[in-house]
Amino acid sequence: MVRRRRSVEEPILLKTTTLPRRIAFLADYLPRLCGIATFTHDLCESVAAATPDTDCFVGAVNDRVQGYDYPPRVRFELLEKDLDSYRRAADFLNFNNADVLSVQHEFGIYGGPAGSHLLALLKEVRMPVVTTLHTILRDPNPAQRKVMDELIRRSDRLVVMAQKGAEILLETYQVPESKLDIIPHGIPDMPFVDSSFYKAQFGVEGRKVLFTFGLLGPGKGIEHVIQALPEIVSQHPNVVYLVLGATHPQLVAREGERYRLSLERLADDHGVKDHVIFYNRFVSADDLKEFIGATDIYLTPYLNEAQVTSGTLAYVFGAGKAVVSTPYWHAQELLANDRGVLVPFRDFKAIATGVGDLLNDPQRLNRIRQDAYTMGRAMIWPETAKRYLDSFQHARTDRKATSRAAFAGWTLGSRPYALPPLRLDHVMRMTDSTGIYQHAIFNVPNFHEGYCTDDNARAFILCNLLDELGGQPPPQNLDHLSTSYLAFLAAALNYQTGCFRNFMSHGRQWLEEAGSEDSHGRALWSVGNGAGRSRNEGHRNLSAQLFRVGLPVVASFTSPRAWSFTLLGIDEYLSYHPDDPKTQVQAMREALTEKLIRLWNDSATEHWPWFEPYVTYDNARLCQALILSGKAIPHTEALEIGLKSLSWLVSIQRTQAGHFRPIGSDGFYKQDGARADFDQQPVEALAMVCACQEAFRVTRDPMWAREAKRAFEWFLGRNDLGLPLYDSSTGGCSDGLHQDRVNENQGAESTLAFHLALVEMNHAEQVTTSPSTPLSL
Repeated sequence: MVRRRRSVEEPILLKTTTLPRRIAFLADYLPRLCGIATFTHDLCESVAAATPDTDCFVGAVNDRVQGYDYPPRVRFELLEKDLDSYRRAADFLNFNNADVLSVQHEFGIYGGPAGSHLLALLKEVRMPVVTTLHTILRDPNPAQRKVMDELIRRSDRLVVMAQKGAEILLETYQVPESKLDIIPHGIPDMPFVDSSFYKAQFGVEGRKVLFTFGLLGPGKGIEHVIQALPEIVSQHPNVVYLVLGATHPQLVAREGERYRLSLERLADDHGVKDHVIFYNRFVSADDLKEFIGATDIYLTPYLNEAQVTSGTLAYVFGAGKAVVSTPYWHAQELLANDRGVLVPFRDFKAIATGVGDLLNDPQRLNRIRQDAYTMGRAMIWPETAKRYLDSFQHARTDRKATSRAAFAGWTLGSRPYALPPLRLDHVMRMTDSTGIYQHAIFNVPNFHEGYCTDDNARAFILCNLLDELGGQPPPQNLDHLSTSYLAFLAAALNYQTGCFRNFMSHGRQWLEEAGSEDSHGRALWSVGNGAGRSRNEGHRNLSAQLFRVGLPVVASFTSPRAWSFTLLGIDEYLSYHPDDPKTQVQAMREALTEKLIRLWNDSATEHWPWFEPYVTYDNARLCQALILSGKAIPHTEALEIGLKSLSWLVSIQRTQAGHFRPIGSDGFYKQDGARADFDQQPVEALAMVCACQEAFRVTRDPMWAREAKRAFEWFLGRNDLGLPLYDSSTGGCSDGLHQDRVNENQGAESTLAFHLALVEMNHAEQVTTSPSTPLSL
């Protein structure tokens, strides 16, 4: 158990220390309709009321380009999916000398994979950061874990709203207890009055009111209350169930009002439609107080145990209302010791019993109400604001104790350099309804060469990563593109043989029965990526199907690059399918990893630490595959070989002048022979960027981040000829660097290589740690 660091009764620091002059708050904000926006508004206003001489201002996160009609308290805005706006927000905070930044964190309100865009801001702000965690996952997926670890590292203090949250941070994330503050969810201060006082205005005078409120969605479990109503009404005919709240906007966008309509039909089917009233709206704070005032029993029949905070539960409990709830984490803690009634998940009979027992025992119901109200006095917003000010002061004191000199590397001169903006004009120009063309003549698609699985696989990965990263272009364009690329991959797979074909003519005729082993491995990598990362359910399901059908044949492959591409796809697939650790997928990962290790042991020497007696193409992918597999299995030897081979590859592809020089495709590099310096290919720079970033994520050694940057800058002109390969006017990338010129054709492979490298660099900028930034908590 994690003990509470300071009780409510203990003195707080704000009585004896100088209060911050400027406090910034970052999150959604009213009038945006969501629970985090309401919380941020209430917290900011309460802190401002507690410290009238402090300038409290807000940075609001917008989920739409037009923003909202914010009050003057909002001084700056950032667009959820626009990474650059997070960096501009950091500049604003630094230039305005905020003394502390209060961040409200929920994975879904910030852009990027698992909300990782927020990290770009936290990397650059100079003031202490106090982060309130509204969701704390005991079993995060890989993307969520990466973001959470970095968020913890970059926050001076962490606020949780329940003891369970502190326990998870300690046990799962190894956060020091000294860094935690447990501050209950704030609530409005309401009088303890009889519910009949408010009922007339809702037309329920003389009836017993059951109540649920909040944004509607399937996870709320309201259907189980409706199923319980026939039993409840048979004993208490005057019961009415009020369901207050608009359907969650994201749910409306996906499926309209299907969930709400299903609830209405369910009430009709069970003969209780006259006992259920739906209020499909988002209400003001004053209106909500009246709904709560009219309540006799509050119901939270949520379906997921892993809910560490419920603002709606806190509001109603603190107002002195009896609660019947399923045992999600926050409810277990708040309703313990008979301060409410806990019932099993998805058990309408238990709900009926719990409600009936309270209605049959008015004395117990009233005692529960009084106990809840008494406990709730420590949760009202003025008290919560004092405890947040205490946390802010601790953050400032801790920062002074460790000295900002430790963070001195973060100045405008050392901030991440500006990456080129995303421009997909040429990708879209190269794409038709069949897929993406292989080659171009200058920047015009070359119909004669048709299509290939290799490039459509790369393009599908790019779409998934861009959709996850957020930003422009609009998601509907990405969905259209990714659908074409995935459809091509689906058509490429021969279900009878389990093999992907590779080349297709412009007339949509396959030119072979089976493609190369490398193209097959790259296709598996792509659909593994889709199975794990796509936000389109249909794309995920089809990708997983293609992956499972195409995997077994890899056991007979002899190409090390095909093994490596497959391992990259397996890593994507298993990262998001944790229930499949002992399947053929895991067995294939272990077998292919062992094959690469044996290849290394048979070929590597002290002066030639490589897998083969020659270095050819997509070389760094072999290293990356072993680094990923070595970390995931785990397999120490695989990880060591991956890092050692990559270190050697870096050394032979770095010139004395300090720029990246990939092995040329005009002869490659044979052991004891001369290396080819040209023709240099974009896929080599991409492979090096990705492998080095993976090495950094595993080792946290900033050398790897520098090498990734070096390889990326090859596209932009830091190369042997000093000429850029990326064409910012078209969004295309030249097909290579010759000894005397840039190849002016902008084919799919090269263009996709640049954009995939750009996505990798954008993602890495959110999590890369400066050498001067301490990694210990």
